[in-house]
Amino acid sequence: MRNFQLPGRSSVYAGNCMCATSHPIAANVAIDILRQGGNAMDSAIGAALLLGLCEPQMAGLGGDCFILFSPAGTNEVKSLNGSGHSPKNASADFLRELGNNVVPVTSPHAVTIPGALGAFHKLSEEWGILGLEKILQPAIHYADSGIPVAPRVALDWQNEMSRLQGNSRKHYLIKGKAPRPGQIFRAPGQAEVLRRVAKHGAKAFYEGEVAEDILHTLRTNGGVHHEDDFASEKPTYSEPISGIYKDLEILEHSPNSQGIIAILMLNMLKHFNLSNLDPLGYKRIHIETEITKIAYNIRNRLIADPEIFNLTDHLINAKTAEKLANLISLNSVLSSVSKINEAVHKDTVYITVVDSDRMAVSLIYSIFHAFGSGLSSEKFGILLQNRGAGFNLERNHPNEYAGRKRPLHTIIPGIIRKKKKVEIPFGVMGGQYQPLGHMRFISNIVDFGMDLQTAIDFPRAFQSFKFLELESGYDQKVIFNLKRLGHNVRRTEIPFGGAQAIKIHESGILEGGSDPRKDGCAIGY
Repeated sequence: MRNFQLPGRSSVYAGNCMCATSHPIAANVAIDILRQGGNAMDSAIGAALLLGLCEPQMAGLGGDCFILFSPAGTNEVKSLNGSGHSPKNASADFLRELGNNVVPVTSPHAVTIPGALGAFHKLSEEWGILGLEKILQPAIHYADSGIPVAPRVALDWQNEMSRLQGNSRKHYLIKGKAPRPGQIFRAPGQAEVLRRVAKHGAKAFYEGEVAEDILHTLRTNGGVHHEDDFASEKPTYSEPISGIYKDLEILEHSPNSQGIIAILMLNMLKHFNLSNLDPLGYKRIHIETEITKIAYNIRNRLIADPEIFNLTDHLINAKTAEKLANLISLNSVLSSVSKINEAVHKDTVYITVVDSDRMAVSLIYSIFHAFGSGLSSEKFGILLQNRGAGFNLERNHPNEYAGRKRPLHTIIPGIIRKKKKVEIPFGVMGGQYQPLGHMRFISNIVDFGMDLQTAIDFPRAFQSFKFLELESGYDQKVIFNLKRLGHNVRRTEIPFGGAQAIKIHESGILEGGSDPRKDGCAIGY
């Protein structure tokens, strides 16, 4: 139990339904949809679309999603890949000839075809109850009437507004400035798009005037996107991948998601007895950081579109993890493995919902960098992701930029099963941080006996670019000891991501946790 004399929040308990997400208006909408007779899928989709308006720097109609879900009355876990492909005419040679060694993050070449809306339509039709027309109404209402900007959202907006280009400044700034906390943000163009989708389905987005509006922006800025790229974009089902950590089974979305890296890291973590360590101590951070260096190096070399290249069986093999864990010394840092070569990105929304029939949904939705590519369509203001920046320009690399291909994705939804029963749908936002975030969240629960909220609240550390960065919950002695081992340590200015989770107790009671690093909450009834 937490110390009630210190600031903090408790886990939320309810007997019927539960939602946990990063914005209170979206969480409330999720509960309203459940009260109207919708199931967890209806609730998650309706609230996710609203999150793209509550937190437009994080997600939106121009983004991608991944979903894990357990149908009511089962403990089976299914997964849907709502990440889009690159345009068919994409070319790494073309970008290299322009002098690039990475895909330019604010260019149309980084814009893959948005996959989320197609995924939401498919899931609504096949697994929802109420239908798109009804579950889109809250997002349409708020897009028209406006949403008061929450404090954390306002901070991110102010810090990242320089990424907005051209049309985006008209649609996402108010008189040229980022909105203040409490100021109303409206998106009437998106309201119109959602009305068309509510009536005609995802086809209204991928074909016709909306697609033409997006294509005009992309082509005007030098993109090679084509009408066929939009019309042919479809989500795909895949099998989740799983790993065991002590008495829990961890299910993750398969590549092109980086969920497999979370399982690899947990398999490596098994070779260290964390439960004997101080959960706030330097030894734990050191072990996790060395695991991160090795696992992310593998990710950067080997994770790609599984239709092109797939080493899943090798990467989740216990012997692979044992060999890698043996590379780690408790007394020094690894010098032969490159550090993370990308800065952490914190721009993702996550929602989890469990309904009265115990359907569980774990949904993550993103435009990648803050405000994605910074490009948006002229008429409707659809802000476009830059997921194509997840490709690289190395010749013959499995994740090399090319046409009709899915890039490496950072976003990963998770579900935990215990004794073959679905127990915890969860997600940890924060781009590059996410596999480490999954490992740490699970370790907090298993190795240190924390409840959901404590496991989410607990201080974080991450090897980002040149530095091992620590949140403010660590004392100077920890920093001293990490430096003594050879880590280049500094305090992070911005907290690492966020997290949401729901636990289905054996008694049937639901427990929800929501990260104080965001503006959101868990709500149940």
